[in-house]
Amino acid sequence: MTSSKKSSDNSSSSNDLYAIAETSGQQFWFEVDRYYDIDRLNAKEKDKITIDKILLIKDKENVSIGKPYIKNAKIELEVVSHKRDKKIIVYKMRPKKKTRRKMGHRQELTRVMVKSISISKSTPKSSPKTEATKKSTSSKASKPEN
Repeated sequence: MTSSKKSSDNSSSSNDLYAIAETSGQQFWFEVDRYYDIDRLNAKEKDKITIDKILLIKDKENVSIGKPYIKNAKIELEVVSHKRDKKIIVYKMRPKKKTRRKMGHRQELTRVMVKSISISKSTPKSSPKTEATKKSTSSKASKPEN
């Protein structure tokens, strides 16, 4: 009897990079080259949109978690089309009163395609004032009092 082992190399490459972001009051799991339906945005078709409220980014070896958002991270989206969701029927009835109300609702949606997920590594530059205060405090600390 032979046993076969499955290799972990068969993992799909689409799960190597993903991000969880907040838009339209909801959180979405975004992957590159996939489309998503979010609430209607004021943008024309083929417009580029960036999302800055990134909660989590995972690439092949790193996971970055924001507090609450990741600084210098963004997701670039392209508007594919505007559409309407399927109709939801709302039916209200008061028993024994002959009162009935039937209404429908169709949510306005925007279909977007994820073009890129990126996080930029930028180091904050210290201003000359902070460097001067660092030098003055270090010189005071090294100067002995008599």
